[in-house]
Amino acid sequence: MGDRQFGSFGRATPPARGAIAADEAIALLKRGEAKTGSLLGYGNGRSYGDSCQNAAGAVVDMRPLSRIRSFNAETGLLEADAGTLLCDIIAHAAPYGFFPAVVPGTQFVTLAGAIANDVHGKNHHRRGTFGCHVEAFTLLRSDGRIHQCSQTENAQLFRATIGGMGLTGLILSASIKLMRVPSLDIMEKATRFRDLSEFFDLAEAADQANEYAVAWIDQLAGGHGRGRGVLFTGNHAERGSHAAANAGSQLSVPVQPPFNVLNRPFLTVFNAAYRWKKGKSPVPRQAGYQGFFFPLDGVRDWNRLYGPRGLFQHQSVVPEANARHTVPALLEAARRAGQGSFLTVLKRFGNVRSPALLSFPRPGYTLTLDFPNRGERTLRLLAELDRITVGAGGAVNPYKDARMGPETFAASFPQWQRLEALRDPAFLSSFWARTAMKLDIGQGSAEAAE
Repeated sequence: MGDRQFGSFGRATPPARGAIAADEAIALLKRGEAKTGSLLGYGNGRSYGDSCQNAAGAVVDMRPLSRIRSFNAETGLLEADAGTLLCDIIAHAAPYGFFPAVVPGTQFVTLAGAIANDVHGKNHHRRGTFGCHVEAFTLLRSDGRIHQCSQTENAQLFRATIGGMGLTGLILSASIKLMRVPSLDIMEKATRFRDLSEFFDLAEAADQANEYAVAWIDQLAGGHGRGRGVLFTGNHAERGSHAAANAGSQLSVPVQPPFNVLNRPFLTVFNAAYRWKKGKSPVPRQAGYQGFFFPLDGVRDWNRLYGPRGLFQHQSVVPEANARHTVPALLEAARRAGQGSFLTVLKRFGNVRSPALLSFPRPGYTLTLDFPNRGERTLRLLAELDRITVGAGGAVNPYKDARMGPETFAASFPQWQRLEALRDPAFLSSFWARTAMKLDIGQGSAEAAE
């Protein structure tokens, strides 16, 4: 495994203490010799918290399993190994006019990681989550068997594994359905809005008219500028490139700064410049897909800018009926705490249901905030954001989390026991140990027992 590190992207939690190679773990599982709670699949480490860590055991390095097994250029059906990166899937399918139906904010996630977290993108209102486009996968469990899973075969395991954060076993390979696109390029339009009220007035119409929509918020703006930002909408360009760009980056943060570079003075200047540059022209422009979908991938190891203590990301979703009150309350809580968020993103989730048992997206609005880890004061703020979210009938994203309490998790996912019932006993994460395993198994909805 060489010099590979097995930390989380937020860097606020300790890296894995132990890691084993995929072939070693597979042999162990096939022999039925894996111990209770000893394993957890690890992809490319892009989860922000401890859902990709297993302090009680070892993580399994799945990246060497990275072969694209087959691709049907007529239907867009692609089969690949679990450790295949999204950027490699894009590059393979692009010349044939196909693109993943759902992409998260980075192309450096593995196929199995995208399934295990049931990731979402800027087009949830049209395409739902990544899991909506999974046709089938093979799952190795500690009973020594490889289970073929789909909507019609081992359907319970299929639904539990999508969004199951790696707890049902090792995904070995998967088949996904890509969508046909006229080109990889995006016709992007940037629309400034004065405040959150104007954003909410724009959001639904933007979703109806566009494949992609997402807003950036100037979280530090006060006074008349409070809640201002830029709404980005986009559609695949009718005439554009079919060639995938190089996924590597020449820009990087080569060393760890001894302090948080993204401080309040920097953020104030950055936000003002970003809003001016991105919102200066309301005319649509043709942009490359990487800049539109994966802007932060352009700087390798950008998470180091938060300093040696790392960062916490808080992503919440609240019902549409409560959003106009709750989203401002979340932003105001951060301002009162004197905490600046480098990247503040707001978007609308639609009604497309995921097949997953535990899927974070649900109809409403989702707000994402990044905070440097300042210890107890940051943890107090995050707990307050949890309280506001749950009080509004919302949920906190588990695969972005590094510290939510068991009660917040149970309120966000009242059917958590259905996943626990199907969890492979050999698999455990630090996240699951500090949330679900601290709850009474009798807690939750009656539906969980069905």
